[in-house]
Amino acid sequence: MTEPAVTVGIRETPLTEALGERYLAYAMSTIVSRSLPDVRDGLKPVHRRLLFAMRQLKLDPEGGFKKCARVVGDVIGKYHPHGDVAVYDAMVRLAQDFAVRYPLVEGQGNFGNIDGDNAAAMRYTEAKLTAVAAALMDGLDEDAVDFRPTYDGTEEEPIVMPAAFPNLLANGSAGIAVGMATSIPPHNVGEICNALDHLIAQPDCAVDTLIERMPGPDFPTGGVLVEGRAAIAEAYRTGRGSFRVRARWAVEKLSHGLYQIVITEIPYQVQKSKLIEKIAELLGEKKLPLLADIRDESAEDVRIVLEPRNRTIEAELLMEQLFRHTDLESRVSLNMNVLDKDAVPRVMDLKQVLQAFLDHRMEVLERRSRFRLDKIEKRLEVLDGYLIAYLNLDEVIRIIRESDEPKQALIAAFGLTDTQAEAILNMRLRALRRLEEFEIRREHDKLSGEKADLQSLLADTAKRWTTIAAQVAETRRLFGSGPLGDRRTEMGDAPSAVVVPLDAFIEREPITVILSEKGWVRSMKGHAEGPESFKFKEGDQLKVWLKIETTDKILIYATDGRFYTLGGDKLPSGRGFGEPIRLMVDMANDADIAAVMVHRPGRKLLLASDAGRGFVVEETEVLAQTRAGKMVLNLEKGEKATFCLPLEGDAVAIIGDNRKLLVFMAEEIPLMTRGRGVILQKYRDGHVADIKIFDLKDGLSWPLGERTRTESDLTPWLGKRASVGRLPPAGFPRTNKFL
Repeated sequence: MTEPAVTVGIRETPLTEALGERYLAYAMSTIVSRSLPDVRDGLKPVHRRLLFAMRQLKLDPEGGFKKCARVVGDVIGKYHPHGDVAVYDAMVRLAQDFAVRYPLVEGQGNFGNIDGDNAAAMRYTEAKLTAVAAALMDGLDEDAVDFRPTYDGTEEEPIVMPAAFPNLLANGSAGIAVGMATSIPPHNVGEICNALDHLIAQPDCAVDTLIERMPGPDFPTGGVLVEGRAAIAEAYRTGRGSFRVRARWAVEKLSHGLYQIVITEIPYQVQKSKLIEKIAELLGEKKLPLLADIRDESAEDVRIVLEPRNRTIEAELLMEQLFRHTDLESRVSLNMNVLDKDAVPRVMDLKQVLQAFLDHRMEVLERRSRFRLDKIEKRLEVLDGYLIAYLNLDEVIRIIRESDEPKQALIAAFGLTDTQAEAILNMRLRALRRLEEFEIRREHDKLSGEKADLQSLLADTAKRWTTIAAQVAETRRLFGSGPLGDRRTEMGDAPSAVVVPLDAFIEREPITVILSEKGWVRSMKGHAEGPESFKFKEGDQLKVWLKIETTDKILIYATDGRFYTLGGDKLPSGRGFGEPIRLMVDMANDADIAAVMVHRPGRKLLLASDAGRGFVVEETEVLAQTRAGKMVLNLEKGEKATFCLPLEGDAVAIIGDNRKLLVFMAEEIPLMTRGRGVILQKYRDGHVADIKIFDLKDGLSWPLGERTRTESDLTPWLGKRASVGRLPPAGFPRTNKFL
């Protein structure tokens, strides 16, 4: 029997372990090589490779443009083996002055707009680097940073840019990795430089002192930052938070007392076309009752015109409504999750980000100084050889003419180095002029002085920080003022003054509310003349109908002492028989509707149970905020909440089913917010039959057939609250009802 073949190199591994290893490798690749920016230059790999490729193509700010297709081809062919669409999209964004605070690419052609329209194809557009991008790469040829092989090993690319410009905070960054994300809004470079100056002068300073010099983001689209100062400070102290940004607007006066609102700046990363579409959609759905129309009159600048419904509407109220419902107010998050110099992702606070930039600039300064020092030393070595040749010119010429190996002969004769001898042998005859000797001596003296300065700089940390401070000042001078550098986002205060009524968001229309005995509710447009046209299901009939408006609130008083609130705009339409009211509120199964009325702010209500206990309550106290309602009148077992009457009079008439009538003054009833109340009328075994509130001076009235009977002299029945009362006047209805 043949033994089975053994396969070499197979390793048994649990599936979870194998998946974990591969997923971790994928996650780290996404974090380090795609999504998170480097804290030193603020760039992701694709942006760094784009800028480097453009530099290699000599697309300098002073030079001409080249087709973007040429740039994208070089990027994906040499440095970044990804799709051309993704690379071109990244390039387009770096050129959009509404997306990037300090553009790194200068575009020629259609690079999209704030409406959200896409850029033209890469074969039609051209680009070159901006001065900001040039500052980011200043020193690449001077060993300022390390290089690494590209993905195929045929080229080299920088690991990080020298970054004379604080790009991370100035232009911000956003990205989503695996299990983490970053979101850094743009800031004003002049303010960043002020904070850097302070940090250089006082390395132990607190974050709050840096925030004083760098108070908040500065977005390319402007707007007004309305986040509170405390929230901004906390965000910078922790590296996490958010900023609330609003559109900038102004009122333009028109004739006849009319006005219109003009929006000139919208929040960062909000597409203007989608913003206007959203406002128009809300307008069509009648969710913006204060707004009549919206127009887009934008050209190169933003100009959105809003027309209020009438001249009496306050502009602040209209804008507050729009801020709450649209992206005219948006939140920009702050999550300073970046890669440090060791490529380790971590969340930094403001001081750590600024310090990391300064530490990088210190390393770049030292490396460039050493590189320059090495170049100077090599040049001085050659110049020393030239000077020796001038001092011994005849002998040098003789050795060159007669010696078979002049290089070795020169080294032996004058103690030259190999480099010096090679330089002398390569010297042109025209360089033997006496004038050239003076030039060499002048260059030698200049380089010797520069060498001494560099050696002094590398030996003194304080001098290096002074140099970095001068570099920061130069960055501020170049980019911190003028049209590019001036702050665009206004630092406002957190809004709190404008209080928007809830009914301001509801279209005001007349409606008729119909409630049936079985609890079906519906609304009809307009005010009905009478209930004759109302239709109900078989076996059902009208309970109550009300003429109200959509902005009104309806109070529903249940027999368990609980109040429910319904908005007039939330009622089902009059088509059909409506909907059961129990689907709209969470009313108990054993509870029924005792009363329905329209809410009138400032009014008082008299609540009473069938047991004859009750109290007065402010109507605003019974408004319920949820479907569960609000318990107001507490009941004993077997009692029911029966009466809910507006307190419109100074006297109360109450009659029990024992046919005893009592009249007392309304001021005897206490004002409460919740409870069982006090005794209104005393019974032995009876209950309340009816209650009426009236003005004592007008007398007590009740219907008598087709006419109304009024008892003016109520002295026999007038007493104190909680009395028993006495039999009503002759002719009082046997139903014991006042109506």
